Amino acid sequence: MEVAANCSLRVKRPLLDPRFEGYKLSLEPLPCYQLELDAAVAEVKLRDDQYTLEHMHAFGMYNYLHCDSWYQDSVYYIDTLGRIMNLTVMLDTALGKPREVFRLPTDLTACDNRLCASIHFTSSTWVTLSDGTGRLYVIGTGERGNSASEKWEIMFNEELGDPFIIIHSISLLNAEEHSIATLLLRIEKEELDMKGSGFYVSLEWVTISKKNKDKKKYEIIKRDILCGKSVPHYAAIEPDGNGLMIVSYKSFTFVQAGQDLEENMDEDMSEKIKEPLYYWQQTEDDLTVTIRLPEDSTKEDIQVQFLPDHINIVLKDHQFLEGKLYSSIDHESSTWIIKESNSLEISLIKKNEGLTWPELVVGDKQGELIRDSAQCAAIAERLMHLTSEELNPNPDKEKPPCNAQELEECDIFFEESSSLCRFDGNTLKTTHVVNLGSNQYLFSVIVDPKEMPCFCLRHDVDALLWQPHSSKQDDMWEHIATFNALGYVQASKRDKKFFACAPNYSYAALSTALAEFSPFLNPDTHLPYTYQERSTIPSLTEK
Repeated sequence: MEVAANCSLRVKRPLLDPRFEGYKLSLEPLPCYQLELDAAVAEVKLRDDQYTLEHMHAFGMYNYLHCDSWYQDSVYYIDTLGRIMNLTVMLDTALGKPREVFRLPTDLTACDNRLCASIHFTSSTWVTLSDGTGRLYVIGTGERGNSASEKWEIMFNEELGDPFIIIHSISLLNAEEHSIATLLLRIEKEELDMKGSGFYVSLEWVTISKKNKDKKKYEIIKRDILCGKSVPHYAAIEPDGNGLMIVSYKSFTFVQAGQDLEENMDEDMSEKIKEPLYYWQQTEDDLTVTIRLPEDSTKEDIQVQFLPDHINIVLKDHQFLEGKLYSSIDHESSTWIIKESNSLEISLIKKNEGLTWPELVVGDKQGELIRDSAQCAAIAERLMHLTSEELNPNPDKEKPPCNAQELEECDIFFEESSSLCRFDGNTLKTTHVVNLGSNQYLFSVIVDPKEMPCFCLRHDVDALLWQPHSSKQDDMWEHIATFNALGYVQASKRDKKFFACAPNYSYAALSTALAEFSPFLNPDTHLPYTYQERSTIPSLTEK
């Protein structure tokens, strides 16, 4: 069985600036462009049944302006008439009138159970489009930079089930075949989830292909589904289509081929809620194992074999528990009895008195350790020297290990650590794992549209930009830029909504849900750094 390689991110020290001092406040207003639209942007509000944090992450914080990374002065939006409208954005000039480039053949407003329509610019001549009702379109656009030759034509469209949004797509072209691979995200209902939110996240990897020599229509040749319990921060298909990278708070796994998605999730849940096979507790001298017996069990149905470092329990000719004990026992003094409560009680005498066992049988996870209040009190007393009721009992100490009184609110990470995983497209197995720990995910950005999107992580107070390289097996993630102290600044923006940077790393920008926009790094001089707050977001507004 292959095991995923545990990897780490290698920081390039020359890209760090240990002498960086801080930002300078700028109160200069940002330019604001207003444009009258003949139809409003097609906005979709969350429904009452879309109430979880994952629904908010996936659909509630959605950007209705779609930037074309292949032609960086072009943005698109979809209006209530089902039209895809294009705008050319040139700084320091007025916006031109939006022009229609494509119209969806279906009426979006007729579907009650719909999501926001989503576009992904797959290549300089291809676009993938979701209408928000569950239908996927693959569109040939021609050269989008030249309006004279630009003609959007549907090359593939098919209903793929429940509504979804597109989060990434790539175009693969060789001498005999052209393929489009895309990632579709759904939040699915999970009926048997009694403890969680009642929903799970589904990522569907769909590959659509046409062989040139046959000149047939495009058709789906592959559909794989990953499921997890959190919306991924980042998910992208490798440029060669051989793998997939995901940054997420909770891990994703592929559903096994030929197995229903809900069936696979049900099995995972049943493992989590399964009752322990046995219960055990311990003192300094011995251990007691309690096993619930099947009805009508007799003494003849039970076989228990004690060895100095091994135990074997057989119930009604079936192997119940067998394996190496954590430590040695006095096997001659160990006993077992059947209790009146129809349970088997096994007493094991420790050879090493006072030794605390973290597990009964090495590697076995089927049992549950029960601690009484006296044991918990004893453990707390042994750890007392490591804790204190005061924030810092001795702040005048020469080198205190940690002064919590100096911590600020933005120094605290409220989310548990995320992980970066790489999945192989053929085996569907995890090949590389990076535990991001305190390296909080900040945002993603496309620097080179021919490469995978970059992702930005917080490293201490700085923000470091990483470019994935799927072709470099030993060094898949390259540190390409640093935004000094940006990680610290963003942490104080509790209502942040959109976060990005320029493709040439000259500045980063952050906007919040309260109409606040903050650019960092002067794009002309890089220094001094500027911090703009409470200004107006450049936007499209309907009149």
